[in-house]
Parts: sequence; C-alpha cells; structure tokens
Amino acid sequence: MEDIKPVPMNKKFFTPIVIGLSLLALNGFLFLLARFVFGIGSVTNLDNQHPWGIWIGLDVAAGVALAAGGFTTAALGHIIHKDEYHAVIRPALLTAALGYTFVAISVMIDLGRPYFIWHPLIMWNGSSVLFEVGICVMIYLTVLYIEFLPIVAERFIGRVNLPGLLKRLNNPLDKFLRILDKGLEKTMFIFIIAGVVLSCLHQSSLGTLMVIAGPKMHPLWQTPILPLLFLLSAISVGFPMVILESLITSRSFGLKPETHILSNLGNMVAPLLGIYLAFKIGDIVIRGTFVYLTTITTASVMFTIELLFGVIIPLRMFLSRQISKSPTGLGIAAFLVIFGVFLNRLNNFLVAYTPPYEVHSYFPSIGEISVTLGFIAFEILLFRIAVMIFPIVSVPTLSAQRTKYTVRGGAK
Repeated sequence: MEDIKPVPMNKKFFTPIVIGLSLLALNGFLFLLARFVFGIGSVTNLDNQHPWGIWIGLDVAAGVALAAGGFTTAALGHIIHKDEYHAVIRPALLTAALGYTFVAISVMIDLGRPYFIWHPLIMWNGSSVLFEVGICVMIYLTVLYIEFLPIVAERFIGRVNLPGLLKRLNNPLDKFLRILDKGLEKTMFIFIIAGVVLSCLHQSSLGTLMVIAGPKMHPLWQTPILPLLFLLSAISVGFPMVILESLITSRSFGLKPETHILSNLGNMVAPLLGIYLAFKIGDIVIRGTFVYLTTITTASVMFTIELLFGVIIPLRMFLSRQISKSPTGLGIAAFLVIFGVFLNRLNNFLVAYTPPYEVHSYFPSIGEISVTLGFIAFEILLFRIAVMIFPIVSVPTLSAQRTKYTVRGGAK
C-alpha cells in the first residue's frame, strides 16, 4: 500500500534557476557589505524625513506576514488535529523559520547602530509597541528552532559518523539526540501553543505601530482596527503561502503535487478572505473614508489594486471548484493573496505614510532593492539546501512506515 514519508531530497543542487538566484544573493551581499563598511546612508535613500524604507516595510512587515504559514498550519495540524495535513506542515515550518530569521537580520541592518540589536533583551520598555514586537519575534524565532529540532534528531539518530579525532563523540552525540527526541515528544505541545499565541501577538502589534502614526497615515489605511486587520490578513495568507511553496517545491524536485491536500487548504482560504474583506469594507464605510476612492490619486489606486487583486479576485477563485482541483489555478489564486498582503504592508508603511515636513518623496535605492532581492534569493537557496539534508518534503513510498515525528515532532 502506498504511503508518504518525509525524506531528504536526493537531487542535483545547481540548476539554471539556482545559479541565477546565487548571483542575486551575491549582488545583495555586496551591497550589504557596503552598508556595514560605509554606513547605512551610503546604500539607502533614507534620511531624517524617511526613517524607514523597504527594509522595514517589505523585509520586516511583509516578511512577518508571509511567514504566517508556520503558525496557521501548526494550529491546523496539532491544535485542531487535522492529521491529513502533516505532509505540508514541515515545509511550512522551515519557511517560517527562514522567514523570521531574515526578518531579524533585516531589523539589524536597518538599525543605524546594528551592534545594539541586543538592547531590548535587557533594556525593557513596556510602553513601546516595538518592544513588544521585538520580544515576541525573538521568542517565536527560538520556538521555531525548537520545533525544528525533532527533524534534526530524526535525520541523525543512528547516523552520527564524525571522522578522525571527533569519532569519540559519535556515541555521546547519538545518546544526546535520543534524549532530546524523547524530551521534545512530551513537551512539544507547549512550544506549538506558544508559537501560535506569540504569532498572533506580534502580527497584530505591527498594525498597532501604524495606528500610533496618527495623521501621518492616509485615512484609507489609518484605522483603530488596524491591528485586527493585520492579524486577519496574516491568517488569510498563511495557507496560500503553504500552497504556493508546496507547488514550487514539487515542480522543482519533479514530484507530483499533493493536489487533494492543497485543494482542502484552498477551501479554507475563501472564508478567511471573506472575513478580512468584510472588516476592510465595513471599516471604510463606517469611518466614511470611502470618499477618498472617488478621486484618482496614488493612494486610491493602490488601495483599489490591493483590495481587487489581493482579496476580491482570489476570493472568487478559491470559491470555484474547478480552480480548487487545478494546481495551476490554486497557484495563481495563492499568488494573488500573497501579492495582496505584500502590497498591503507596502501601502501601510510607505504609500500611506507621509512624514511631517516632507520636502521630497522616498524611492528605494538600487542598494536597498538589491539587498531585499538578495535576501529573498538566499532564503530560497537555504530552503533548497535544507530539504536536501533533512526529511522535510514528503514523497510516496511503497513500504514507508510512519516516522516518529510526522511533522514538527508532534504526532506519532
């Protein structure tokens, strides 16, 4: 009987696409090196009027939202106990871990003095929104790494084979991995619940950050329920991220996509998008800010594109049975949701935000764009490396036995 089992992908690493991504990553790292050697002003177009740019608006705000697949699938697979989705949760966990890692790095490179990144650990400021975001992100990133440990243990238990003088460490390391494996089996539920709670906290707090911007934001986006909208949009984009990542991974490694699993995930996206759309429309109607849509401005056009292509069209697509059974259709619908959330964060942090006493507009420099693209490319490369080393991607096998930790070290 055919079964599925997560295994390391035994494929060639370098392909034309991988080579192209490597060049993008290298270009980004060169500009990143210039940032640390010559200062942040030498690479970016930031100034006193524009204290943040795409490194915060996209790399951090959008990056945090697009890494939401980790906590949404964790809630689905372990808290709601939908075991049939275990095949897609490990890749979602890896994507979230990499996403939050690069979010933390992006915060560090955006700081004028990046060597002070550790200050929030000991210099607490309970009245600061950014303090809450920073602490939650750091704790959740630690939780993600802990949740990944069972996969590491599964990969190396019974296979520790250090050479030369390190050979004497083989048995102690193997015993340590087995103890770690058993310990996490009994306590993993604590970390899973903590991860979901922490994610909800900092996803909404990023919205709170823009609420306190007050009149500096355009009325189309400035609303008291912005924290709720940020949380709802993050939850809505979680499953589309899993769908698109799964389809790309399957195509990259020549695997058959798990269409039935992805279709079921797609069926959950439409209600989530519907709830988000209802709050979004209700908010502009109640506050009367819909009047700003009657004139053609940059704000009204960007808001319309965000709502139409990022919410309404993919919502209709996910309601279609024909599209839900088509990998191509699911991929397009998932991409549109991702695009919508990406554009929403761009709009909130850059388009809607107008600094006081602005004398010129902000547009990202070549260096800023290069670093952002380099981070995205490097993250994809690390994902490919990880799935080739660790048992993350599930493939059909005829004699596969259930692994001890099917996903995240949670269920037997």
